[in-house]
Amino acid sequence: MSQLHDEYIKRILSARVYDVSIQTRLHEAPQLSQRIGNEVWLKREDEQSIFSFKCRGAFNRIYKLMQEQEVPGVVAASAGNHAQGVALAAKKLNIPAIIVMPQTTPSIKVDSVRNLGGEAILHGDDFDAALAYAIDLGDERGFPFIHPFDDPNTIAGQGTVGVELCQQHPGPLDVVFLPVGGGGLAAGVSAYMKYLRPEVRIVGVEPVDAASMHDSLLADERVTLSQVGLFADGVAVKQVGKYSFEVCREFLDEVILVTVDEMSNAIKDIFNETRTLTEPAGALAVAGMKRYAQERDVKGQTFIAINTGANINFDRLRHVAERVEIGENREALLAVTIPEEPGSFLRFCHTIGPRSVTEFNYRYADDGVANVFAGIALRGGDEERTSLIDELEASGYSVLDMSSNDTAKLHLRHMVGGHSKQPSERLFRFVFPERPGALLGFLSAMGERWNITLFHYRNHGAAYSRVLVGMSLPDGEEAQLEAFIETLGFKGEEESDNAAYQMFLR
Repeated sequence: MSQLHDEYIKRILSARVYDVSIQTRLHEAPQLSQRIGNEVWLKREDEQSIFSFKCRGAFNRIYKLMQEQEVPGVVAASAGNHAQGVALAAKKLNIPAIIVMPQTTPSIKVDSVRNLGGEAILHGDDFDAALAYAIDLGDERGFPFIHPFDDPNTIAGQGTVGVELCQQHPGPLDVVFLPVGGGGLAAGVSAYMKYLRPEVRIVGVEPVDAASMHDSLLADERVTLSQVGLFADGVAVKQVGKYSFEVCREFLDEVILVTVDEMSNAIKDIFNETRTLTEPAGALAVAGMKRYAQERDVKGQTFIAINTGANINFDRLRHVAERVEIGENREALLAVTIPEEPGSFLRFCHTIGPRSVTEFNYRYADDGVANVFAGIALRGGDEERTSLIDELEASGYSVLDMSSNDTAKLHLRHMVGGHSKQPSERLFRFVFPERPGALLGFLSAMGERWNITLFHYRNHGAAYSRVLVGMSLPDGEEAQLEAFIETLGFKGEEESDNAAYQMFLR
């Protein structure tokens, strides 16, 4: 064992963490295990009182420092979870804490710091801007700076997660997956695991747009990213720590990169197993584990994924939910060109068959063809998507596959529209029970009498679906249309005089 290794093992074994932390559960994940063909366990660091592992390293760092010198207070910089850890540690040790957080930090983390008695200051757009300001503030007030990851005692505190893993799972174990931001957790856990269980592979996981450790290990030196993505704000770090890189370079086996869609789907996977909503950074390990098993076609092994945090803003769940289905290849987004004529929607839905439609957007443009933006739920992944496209093209439709198009997923699906070129257009809003084939049933009931000029439908997973329909109504047919709507059997209201419709779509 090297001198570096010996030093960190001693620090980890003597770390003081349980004043503010608990030994979290190792949670069996049977659904994930069955799906990926490997035995999966989840280390539940989201069960800590601050819903993150960060309380371990923060307390150990401050406690050890107070054994060496007088500490009038502490200052820290953090995207959120370390901030809560420092605030909790300072409260336990009865000293003030000032926490500088990026302005992009989720409000749930800011509120938590203040509830723990810390002074939260929002500064800058990312961690690095907050870091520079916090260091200056600490110098000004005479408070020592508590780095979120780049300190041996912080690393040692996080390394106690590895101690617990070895105690909780002494049997055969192949791979441990963990998120990597600044590298404190990865350094601590990999150092201890390689000491006690050297046969276990330790795999770090980072977002593709925040790959600071991945790129540093490739370069064999710390690199600084020009910018980082903020979806997984807990690991949005441009440069990994000096101490953490030194340890990870020796003991971390590799780093896997994952996408926003994969993180979103991992949040859903963890929820299905635990009924807990993790934050994107907290789900990184599961996302990396799934990619690892799929890319290498690994079966029959034993995996542990460390769930590191559950501090997610509730309003972010809408974005996560939208990305989940595509992240698991459970939704195809298609642009389909169909004839502009009565009944063409209905024929298109018959071609789709019994598949569930998740979204259906259309706006009349001219008398030639209609471009439909359609979301189709898939059960068979890429194979079913390819088969569906082949079926549509065989039926004479022109199809553009947008399932991997970020612009379409994030923006265009909400922007299909424009002003009407039909002076006789009438607008109606309908509500009908949501069930498989509901959209097809609705269109079948409408028939082919009036030409549809606008159509918007989204399946939100609710008990009832809402559809907005525009129809071209020739002069003198108002009474027939109103009578027809009465016979549809769906709750409907006319919205032709709606001010928003008049401004943006009429």
